[in-house]
Amino acid sequence: MIITIIAGFLSGIISGMGVGGGAVLIPALTFFLGVNQHVAQCTNLYYFIPTAIVALLVHIKNKNIMFKTAVPLIIFGILGSVIGSFVAVNISTKVLRKIFAVFLFSMGINQLFTKNKT
Repeated sequence: MIITIIAGFLSGIISGMGVGGGAVLIPALTFFLGVNQHVAQCTNLYYFIPTAIVALLVHIKNKNIMFKTAVPLIIFGILGSVIGSFVAVNISTKVLRKIFAVFLFSMGINQLFTKNKT
């Protein structure tokens, strides 16, 4: 139970920053709680809805959203999520876990070596 609370709290902080809490939540569910990769990713999506709404409201209040950019991202993001969902349910847990690991590793390497433009 304590791992669930800590994972939810840390994921919420990261989600609020706009990074995506799945980077914490999915490994916590799979490694520490023994949840199947497919179930962990679906749980992450379910978790994402209320946390994204709260973060979105705060960012709208602070005028941090570029709506002209967001609209096409939303439209094509929905299309991509439909395709990704069909792919995810039709591949093995082992392959899905490896794809997720490569994605997280790639994002981490990118963040280490990308120059900050601020």
